[in-house]
Amino acid sequence: MNAVTPAPHESHEQEHETLELKRVRLLAALTLIGGIGLVLALPFALRSGAEFFLPVTAALVIAIALVPMLEWFERRGVPAKLAAVLCVVIFLMIAIFALASIVLPAIDWVALIPQRIDRVTNALAPLLDLYSSLEKFINNTESRIAVNADQSRTVRIATPNSMLGLITASAPHAAIQLFFALLVIYFFLAGWTGMRKRTIVSRGSFEGALTTARVIQQVVAATSTYIGTITVINVALGALTALILWGLGMDSPLMWGGIVAVLNYIPYLGPIAAALLLALGGLMTFADPWAALLPPAIFIGLHLIEANVLTPLIVGRRLTINPLLILVSLSFWAWVWGTTGALLAVPLLIIFKTIFSAAGTPDIAGFLFEDGTLTHVGEDEDRDD
Repeated sequence: MNAVTPAPHESHEQEHETLELKRVRLLAALTLIGGIGLVLALPFALRSGAEFFLPVTAALVIAIALVPMLEWFERRGVPAKLAAVLCVVIFLMIAIFALASIVLPAIDWVALIPQRIDRVTNALAPLLDLYSSLEKFINNTESRIAVNADQSRTVRIATPNSMLGLITASAPHAAIQLFFALLVIYFFLAGWTGMRKRTIVSRGSFEGALTTARVIQQVVAATSTYIGTITVINVALGALTALILWGLGMDSPLMWGGIVAVLNYIPYLGPIAAALLLALGGLMTFADPWAALLPPAIFIGLHLIEANVLTPLIVGRRLTINPLLILVSLSFWAWVWGTTGALLAVPLLIIFKTIFSAAGTPDIAGFLFEDGTLTHVGEDEDRDD
């Protein structure tokens, strides 16, 4: 019996499918190589261009968070440009109040350090004695082991600039960046309605327009909800901390409440820094070391209640993020842009996560082991299926 040979058109179709698969894999491979290069180069570009990228990114995040306020004004008949001005003015007033309540008292606290260093030293005397004994033991051991060690050592002590001098020196640069960021916020908000409409209308299909509208709405809702909710929680935590510290008789309770509120935006590391600063402030205020430990201890108790009970109850599962992703985002943006980057880490993570959830996330495993594509469907489409 003769073997069955494939028809010419079937052979042509198979060859066409093979070529199409090779083309798709080649394009995916080129995309993967380009994506890896972009991922490797982008952090260094962001870091070296921080003077431009940092204020722009911060302004865009703040503008996205202010969109609900803008839409609230527009629903009440306020023109878009006037509504944008009102949003910028409200934000600027809040920012100025927060900075004034923290920076101005902080200058006085730094000036008091030379006067109160003896009080801090006396409170830490047991720990300092233990450290001195340990250091003496280590030095004696090293001197017995070392035979020809060079004992000559030159120590140069650089006199640090005053905090007021640092602020004065950096004020013009900070003012320029702030003005630039405010302009970005204003123009973003002033053109938000028209820009969103043009973005949706410019899609080539109804499904594309619907997806674009949904992604924009989800990004705005998720970002504004997180920033607004966390801001209310942090302000409440800072106000309660300031009230308790005022009752304890600690100087500048409003400043400490502001520090607690601002640092609490930074997950994990912010509360630790706030507790350490409160411990230093307690040592500078109270002569009794146990009384000096009350401010950080009270804050730690309040933070544990806020982080484990209040925030999960208010925020809920809607904005639940993997702690590992938070740590990675926090370390990355803190390395790129320092403290400001750490403050922006979670909002940026929410924005990227929302976009990837709707548009599709990178699928490296699918490219390497399956059909050669670099994306898979988003979470929303998975749920619909």
